[in-house]
Amino acid sequence: MSLSAILARIDDQLPTALDRLTGLLRIPSISTDPAYAAQCDAAADWLVTDLQSLGIKAQKRRTPGRPMVVGHADGPGPHLLFYGHYDVQPVDPLNLWHTDPFAPELQDTDQGKVIRARGASDDKGQLMTFVEACRAYKDVNGALPCKITFFFEGEEESGSPSLIPFMKDNAAELGADLALICDTSMVAPGVPSIASQLRGMLKDEFTIHGPRIDLHSGHYGGPALNPLREISRIIASFHDAEGRVAVDGFYEGVHEVPDDLLRQWENCGFDEHDYLSSVGMTQPHGERGYSTLVQQWARPTLEINGLWGGYQGAGTKTVIPAEAHCKITCRLVGDMDPDALRVKIRKHVEDRLSPDAKITWNQDLDGSPAAVMNINRPEFEAARQALSDEWNREAVFTGMGGSIPIAGYFKEILGLDAMLIGFAQEDDAIHSPNEKYNVQSFHKGIRSWARVLDALAK
Repeated sequence: MSLSAILARIDDQLPTALDRLTGLLRIPSISTDPAYAAQCDAAADWLVTDLQSLGIKAQKRRTPGRPMVVGHADGPGPHLLFYGHYDVQPVDPLNLWHTDPFAPELQDTDQGKVIRARGASDDKGQLMTFVEACRAYKDVNGALPCKITFFFEGEEESGSPSLIPFMKDNAAELGADLALICDTSMVAPGVPSIASQLRGMLKDEFTIHGPRIDLHSGHYGGPALNPLREISRIIASFHDAEGRVAVDGFYEGVHEVPDDLLRQWENCGFDEHDYLSSVGMTQPHGERGYSTLVQQWARPTLEINGLWGGYQGAGTKTVIPAEAHCKITCRLVGDMDPDALRVKIRKHVEDRLSPDAKITWNQDLDGSPAAVMNINRPEFEAARQALSDEWNREAVFTGMGGSIPIAGYFKEILGLDAMLIGFAQEDDAIHSPNEKYNVQSFHKGIRSWARVLDALAK
């Protein structure tokens, strides 16, 4: 049967596909809260049942945390591993939701029809675009065009503590020719996007200790070392006047964007004014000499995420605090080594401590390197053309400012290149109240995956 028959089937069955998605969205699979463990189990069971209804050999697999769902289907084409996650973020603050987050609603908006619920965009709606594409293929052809392993995680929103051990223990079963991930967004409305690189992440936290106890600022103001002043001085030393990180060796492993990829980015439909003004800014504040998009996708950062110490209550309390605290994160690019960078940052801080100042570091925080996709593989161009055909707009290879560690784990543990294609929009409010997923994203996402599968099978 032709691809056109499969696309027609997707169009005809869209209401039923939305009903199925609604059923999955009703399950409050919040992985980070132990109170929702049973609901996470229920979401895994739902997915197993749905995959089995397609004739896919699917199982719920136990882990020390939330279960994995693994399914296998034969097909004549290459072996693909598709990854998505069924767990969702907490819904707090609940009072800011306009609807029940686990009672999905179809709503008409200025941007078209949306389905509103927690997990609609991140990641249940995205995950189901691929499943529904497979369903349409089975309905029309009786079989899938490729051999496919389905791999659905239940702890992505809570740090994936079971993921690496599970992948290592089941590496042979999860092996494939290429990994597919649907957990990303489009660079602009209507612009199909394939992520070519993801920034990595380094987290750290430190406390500066000064006097043995909080001190009266009249008795000790002047002679005493004030940890808040100390930490402020050190934080100010992290960046120079040009917005560059001033930590010695910070940029080791950073590469400039190739000219051909940079040209794609410049013509990808990104609107700098909308991006900045939507959050109340008039200009970028990162490294001078780089565009907003390059700053977001291809340059490393060192950000202050939390800073506190001293009296926090109402009114005043005239004390010099005994401690001050700081949380930082770095977004990594290229070949930056998170472990080596942690050493450099800590040395930068410790070299600047005043006499009588002491420091302790949080030893339990992790890091992951950036992921750069092998877009020279022919499958990437085949997928790009398939997306272009569906959206009637040239698909682009983009960067991503955020981090999706699973892409790096696929390469590190399974030796797989990953292709990241997603249909979310920047205004989907993922992790926030009133999350939504555009019905067009869901519908054309299903059609897109059908086209991609057809292209990869050839």
